Amino acid sequence: MSALHELEAHALADAFRRRSLSPVEVTQAVIERIARFEPHLCAVWAHEPELALAQARESERRWQHGQPLSPLDGTPVTIKENIATRGVAVPLGTAATELAPAPEDAPPAARLREAGCVLLAKTTMPDYGMLSSGLSSFHKLARNPWNLAMNPGGSSAGAGAAAAAGYGPLHLGTDIGGSIRLPASWCGVVGLKPSNGRVPIKPPYIGRVAGPLTRSVADAALMMAVLSRPDWRDATSLPPAAIAWDALDLKLEGLRLGLLLDAGWGLPLDPAVRTLIEDAASRLQAAGAIVEPLAPFLTAAMAEGIDRFWRVRSWIDINALPPARAARVLPFIRDWVAPGATLSAAELFAGFSQIAVLRDATVAATQPFDFVLSPVAPVPTFPAEWAMPSNDAVRAMHHIGFTLPFNMSEQPAISVPAGCTPAGLPVGLQISGRRHDDLGVLRLARAFEQLRAPLPPWPQPPG
Repeated sequence: MSALHELEAHALADAFRRRSLSPVEVTQAVIERIARFEPHLCAVWAHEPELALAQARESERRWQHGQPLSPLDGTPVTIKENIATRGVAVPLGTAATELAPAPEDAPPAARLREAGCVLLAKTTMPDYGMLSSGLSSFHKLARNPWNLAMNPGGSSAGAGAAAAAGYGPLHLGTDIGGSIRLPASWCGVVGLKPSNGRVPIKPPYIGRVAGPLTRSVADAALMMAVLSRPDWRDATSLPPAAIAWDALDLKLEGLRLGLLLDAGWGLPLDPAVRTLIEDAASRLQAAGAIVEPLAPFLTAAMAEGIDRFWRVRSWIDINALPPARAARVLPFIRDWVAPGATLSAAELFAGFSQIAVLRDATVAATQPFDFVLSPVAPVPTFPAEWAMPSNDAVRAMHHIGFTLPFNMSEQPAISVPAGCTPAGLPVGLQISGRRHDDLGVLRLARAFEQLRAPLPPWPQPPG
């Protein structure tokens, strides 16, 4: 039998129902796992074991009386620290934030609490979520559990690391340009960016979503059944939909899959990444799918226009801080936003307009296919101390060419482990679908899980 901290959420629900395990036992096992790995990993913040155990005892009583709040009642979960939880500060990853307790749970956290999940900890992130890295001016440097010298990615850095390290089965992240899928890929776990609006979130923002990071597609689907429940506080959210999140079977014969191996912009595709993605496509093709090449559709004008818009927006936010607080923001981010001070209103508007241009280009290019296969990132993970794969503020966003389009187009996209490079570094396959077909993306990801070569054992703490 797997160690308790390694059990997936669907297995825990069955064990709790049969009373062969209790939420208290499982929560204690995860707390012990965190105690062993966390000194090396630095993936969590606001971790209060006694509060978690108190929640677990309440869940245990509900299961004993046959009154669980949901199948996830008693299941340990972590929440990215930019998703507010009542009574806990929201640092946004930066030492520039003035800390104050959040007055209420943001919608995704509220759904997990209502489901009876045990809220173990918040997970770490870089300053303002603007890095694909575990580097932060507020949190300790987060590392990749597969190789502590390497980066977990970001901005859901702690969530990806925690999932791979076995800090329980369920982890909640956010994604605006790849911030769930990138750490999922580099940490070797599943990370779903749902359709925009599928998971209500506060505050909403163009391209921003919340979604699961887990060790399996089945657990991501279980989490989506809870996260996708409605919340009036997000005026951009989709209407409630009756989705059979547990119906993950999919017939591959005849499915049309586009294979995108050139993002059209950004860092070149690493040969080891290409090999793994081509192998994934070949396995799906051998199982009956029709795989056809997809030409690049992202252009430098689109990507760099959006980058300029983000720089101006972030420069405005940081420039509004008192000088002493602004100075606490990571130097890399201050360097990245600096050009925002000199851009004109016309340049800002032109950059913002590229969001719609990229949205339309993505929808048009992918429309002929049921799903699109691609790398998540063009390169494997990179040194832990770096801010980005390029570690260059001028080319800060040059690794998000495969992920950014699906935020702007509002289409669902998932990272599912495809294998490891010869150096032992995880690589994720991205599967994207048509708008609102979140279940279809999960189904194809589950089918690929059953076709891929065996993955290496999960990483263990040093010593």
